[in-house]
Amino acid sequence: VGAIANSLVFQCDGKPLLVMTSGAHRVDTAALAARIGRGKITRATPEQVREATGQAIGGVAPAGHPAPLETLVDEHLATYPEIWAAGGTPHTVFPMTFTQLVALTGGRVVAVD
Repeated sequence: VGAIANSLVFQCDGKPLLVMTSGAHRVDTAALAARIGRGKITRATPEQVREATGQAIGGVAPAGHPAPLETLVDEHLATYPEIWAAGGTPHTVFPMTFTQLVALTGGRVVAVD
């Protein structure tokens, strides 16, 4: 479960924020907002997720969105030699390394829990 890179979309300061988190962790939105020096972070609605990513909840890929998304990557994913992320549909996943995920997303590595 921990090697699954969940793609969670939030709203922060009126913009979408993609958080790639280990399946073994929950995102602490208050702590994360403080850690990155931003305002309140809230879960995006299904409509906001589709608008920001072009994909439905449960299948959001780490890249390939209509426009680049600010992305945060859970530092705990680095402990796994291989991680799995959604491929754009709820029934598609693909493997990669932590380094590849960070490079693919241009994400900032942070603690999210």
